Amino acid sequence: MNPLLISSALLATLSLLCFMTALRLRALDRAATQRLGGASTVDLRQLSERILTGLNWNADSEVQVMLDKLGWRKPEQRNRYLVCHLLTPFAAIALLWLFLASRGSDMSLLLAVIAAGVGFLLPKRFLAMAVVERQRRLVVDVATFLPLLRMFFETGMTVEQSLRVLSDEGRRIAPDLSQELRLVLTRVDAGLELGSELRAMAKVLEVDELNESVVILEQMIRQGGGALASLRNLKTLMDETRVTDLQEKVSKMAAKISGVMVLFFLPALFIVVGGPGFIAILQALGG
Repeated sequence: MNPLLISSALLATLSLLCFMTALRLRALDRAATQRLGGASTVDLRQLSERILTGLNWNADSEVQVMLDKLGWRKPEQRNRYLVCHLLTPFAAIALLWLFLASRGSDMSLLLAVIAAGVGFLLPKRFLAMAVVERQRRLVVDVATFLPLLRMFFETGMTVEQSLRVLSDEGRRIAPDLSQELRLVLTRVDAGLELGSELRAMAKVLEVDELNESVVILEQMIRQGGGALASLRNLKTLMDETRVTDLQEKVSKMAAKISGVMVLFFLPALFIVVGGPGFIAILQALGG
């Protein structure tokens, strides 16, 4: 089947879905405006953002969770990912069609469906990889922040003051954790409680080291101090865990290097050592 027809059918389906969502949003906006007794002031940009949001993130709650872990909480960031997620299947079909056309082959319907499925799953896979990488960076940021927190607490600063200093001055040494702390402190400035917001941040990010740090900070907020030893023990435990992980990586790397040596070095060694004797045997048998 012609890939242009397949792409046209998919685009037509997507356009119809967007059109129906736009009609629904305009009807809801008109009804709300009539109740309030005003005029509708929804412009094209707001309507497009609401259409993208209306294609509903609730259909895949796992994507919402991963976007929160990645730090993409603004509507434009989520809509940017949604656009990429919707356009990737069409790009996959086009690339497959170009590849087959360059080889003089025709694309079947089955190949087009497979390409569209792969293109639809790839953005989510890349998103999961980005989340894992950010969680790894957050572990490093927590290990960097713990000694600074201890230093600030020893000078007499409160938990909120220490977090404000770290969120403002730690953008270069720990950008990911500083970003999360700025969001927490923004909610605290709006009147929310610091301990509950830290707990909510740790629940969203799902980093074990950050969860343990937040538990200690909540204890300090309630008791007003007395948790410096806990911070010291947590930092020691994190250092030991990192050393164990490094030792495991080194052992795995040694095994990989041994495999490379067996695969590439031993044949060359056999040729150098046994080559002259083998050549001499061949010459003797030939003579």
